[in-house]
Amino acid sequence: MTSLDDDKAKDIVTIDLAGKSSLADHLVIASGTSQRQVVAMADHLSEKLKAAGLTGLSAEGKDQGDWVVLDAFDVIVHLFRPEVREFYNLEKMWDGPKNNVSDSEHIG
Repeated sequence: MTSLDDDKAKDIVTIDLAGKSSLADHLVIASGTSQRQVVAMADHLSEKLKAAGLTGLSAEGKDQGDWVVLDAFDVIVHLFRPEVREFYNLEKMWDGPKNNVSDSEHIG
Protein backbone atom coordinates (compact mmCIF):
# COMPACT_ATOMS: atom_id res chain seq x y z
CA MET A 1 0.00 0.00 0.00
CA THR A 2 1.79 3.06 -1.19
CA SER A 3 -0.03 5.18 1.40
CA LEU A 4 1.55 3.14 4.19
CA ASP A 5 4.98 3.37 2.57
CA ASP A 6 4.56 7.14 2.23
CA ASP A 7 3.79 7.32 5.95
CA LYS A 8 6.88 5.25 6.81
CA ALA A 9 4.94 2.24 8.12
CA LYS A 10 7.12 -0.57 9.42
CA ASP A 11 6.91 -4.32 8.78
CA ILE A 12 4.00 -4.28 6.32
CA VAL A 13 2.61 -7.80 5.88
CA THR A 14 -0.28 -9.06 3.77
CA ILE A 15 -2.11 -12.29 4.52
CA ASP A 16 -4.30 -13.98 1.93
CA LEU A 17 -7.62 -14.90 3.56
CA ALA A 18 -9.43 -16.01 0.39
CA GLY A 19 -11.21 -19.25 1.21
CA LYS A 20 -10.22 -19.01 4.90
CA SER A 21 -12.55 -16.30 6.13
CA SER A 22 -15.78 -14.67 5.09
CA LEU A 23 -14.61 -11.38 6.65
CA ALA A 24 -12.23 -10.36 3.87
CA ASP A 25 -9.96 -11.61 1.11
CA HIS A 26 -6.82 -9.93 2.45
CA LEU A 27 -5.48 -8.79 5.78
CA VAL A 28 -2.81 -6.08 5.92
CA ILE A 29 -0.82 -5.55 9.09
CA ALA A 30 1.63 -2.69 9.64
CA SER A 31 3.28 -0.85 12.49
CA GLY A 32 3.78 2.79 13.30
CA THR A 33 6.28 4.13 15.78
CA SER A 34 3.82 6.14 17.88
CA GLN A 35 0.11 6.61 18.53
CA ARG A 36 0.20 9.80 16.47
CA GLN A 37 1.77 8.00 13.48
CA VAL A 38 -0.73 5.10 13.66
CA VAL A 39 -3.67 7.53 13.61
CA ALA A 40 -2.10 9.58 10.80
CA MET A 41 -1.54 6.43 8.71
CA ALA A 42 -5.19 5.45 9.22
CA ASP A 43 -6.39 8.93 8.24
CA HIS A 44 -4.21 9.10 5.13
CA LEU A 45 -5.15 5.59 3.99
CA SER A 46 -8.85 6.34 4.50
CA GLU A 47 -8.53 9.53 2.45
CA LYS A 48 -6.77 7.71 -0.41
CA LEU A 49 -9.32 4.89 -0.44
CA LYS A 50 -12.20 7.38 -0.48
CA ALA A 51 -10.52 9.29 -3.30
CA ALA A 52 -10.31 5.98 -5.19
CA GLY A 53 -14.09 5.67 -4.92
CA LEU A 54 -14.56 3.40 -1.90
CA THR A 55 -17.43 4.44 0.31
CA GLY A 56 -18.66 3.17 3.64
CA LEU A 57 -15.19 2.65 5.09
CA SER A 58 -15.01 2.26 8.82
CA ALA A 59 -12.15 2.77 11.27
CA GLU A 60 -11.99 1.72 14.89
CA GLY A 61 -9.40 2.61 17.51
CA LYS A 62 -8.37 6.09 16.38
CA ASP A 63 -9.22 7.57 19.78
CA GLN A 64 -6.34 5.71 21.43
CA GLY A 65 -4.03 5.07 18.47
CA ASP A 66 -2.54 1.83 19.78
CA TRP A 67 -4.39 -0.38 17.28
CA VAL A 68 -6.51 1.00 14.46
CA VAL A 69 -8.59 -1.27 12.24
CA LEU A 70 -9.74 -0.08 8.82
CA ASP A 71 -12.45 -2.14 7.18
CA ALA A 72 -12.18 -1.65 3.42
CA PHE A 73 -14.56 -4.53 2.62
CA ASP A 74 -12.34 -7.13 0.89
CA VAL A 75 -9.27 -5.82 2.72
CA ILE A 76 -8.95 -5.30 6.46
CA VAL A 77 -6.01 -3.17 7.59
CA HIS A 78 -4.60 -3.40 11.12
CA LEU A 79 -2.24 -0.60 12.16
CA PHE A 80 -0.38 -1.07 15.45
CA ARG A 81 2.20 0.39 17.71
CA PRO A 82 4.98 -2.26 17.76
CA GLU A 83 4.38 -3.37 21.37
CA VAL A 84 0.67 -3.86 20.76
CA ARG A 85 1.31 -5.74 17.52
CA GLU A 86 3.72 -8.06 19.28
CA PHE A 87 1.23 -8.68 22.11
CA TYR A 88 -1.68 -9.64 19.83
CA ASN A 89 0.48 -11.32 17.16
CA LEU A 90 -2.26 -11.49 14.51
CA GLU A 91 0.17 -12.92 11.98
CA LYS A 92 0.45 -16.09 14.04
CA MET A 93 -3.35 -16.48 14.23
CA TRP A 94 -3.61 -16.95 10.47
CA ASP A 95 -1.81 -19.98 9.12
CA GLY A 96 -0.76 -19.85 5.51
CA PRO A 97 1.24 -17.62 3.23
CA LYS A 98 2.25 -14.27 4.58
CA ASN A 99 3.91 -11.78 2.31
CA ASN A 100 6.04 -8.82 3.20
CA VAL A 101 4.89 -6.12 0.85
CA SER A 102 7.59 -4.90 -1.49
CA ASP A 103 7.53 -1.54 -3.19
CA SER A 104 6.35 -3.19 -6.41
CA GLU A 105 3.27 -4.91 -4.97
CA HIS A 106 1.00 -2.32 -3.45
CA ILE A 107 -2.71 -2.18 -2.89
CA GLY A 108 -4.15 1.32 -3.06
